[in-house]
Amino acid sequence: MFLSNFSKILRCKSSLIIGHPAADRITRKWHKKAIPVKWGKPGMGWTKLNFDGSCKVRTGNASIGGICRNHRAEFMLGYAGPIGRRTSTVAELAALQRGLELVLENGWYDVWLEGDAKSLVEIIVQRKLVRCKEVQKHVDDINLMIPELNNCIITHIYREGNRAADKLAQIGHQLQKPCIWRQSPPDEVLKIVREDAEGKVVLRTR
Repeated sequence: MFLSNFSKILRCKSSLIIGHPAADRITRKWHKKAIPVKWGKPGMGWTKLNFDGSCKVRTGNASIGGICRNHRAEFMLGYAGPIGRRTSTVAELAALQRGLELVLENGWYDVWLEGDAKSLVEIIVQRKLVRCKEVQKHVDDINLMIPELNNCIITHIYREGNRAADKLAQIGHQLQKPCIWRQSPPDEVLKIVREDAEGKVVLRTR
């Protein structure tokens, strides 16, 4: 089980871990070769929430998306929706905040949070203060919800390993109002969910 090395840490309520070995490692070195990236399953009894925000450069319109899966990589819940004119940072935080709300509503208390915005993950884990009041409000709200979980891990992953959440965030731009999927995700997301479950590796060339 991927959490075996962290059993002592995870006995503490709402432990936050960045740079988890199950997530793709972040490196500052320039990679000339493609980096293999794949989505990782959570441990048994855990729920994994992948989240993402999207912001259109031309219009400034933003949307959110996220997906919850279990240790078998089975779909549990997905969400998406427009949030008006927002920055990309606010969109990412709004996506995480909405995902946490849904996680708590469904009574899932051992949760692995994963997103592709490294700076955002660091803000949450390190409880950094930011100058933007709107951003800080989302950060504060998120930090109030996390202690309600029994155990919580938050990690960064490259976008190539966050494809399902990214696709839902893109779908959010097309919606008139927020939407939640509980039985099965949209077909274009279902395809990614199946690939993730099979352990598909996506090469990162950027």
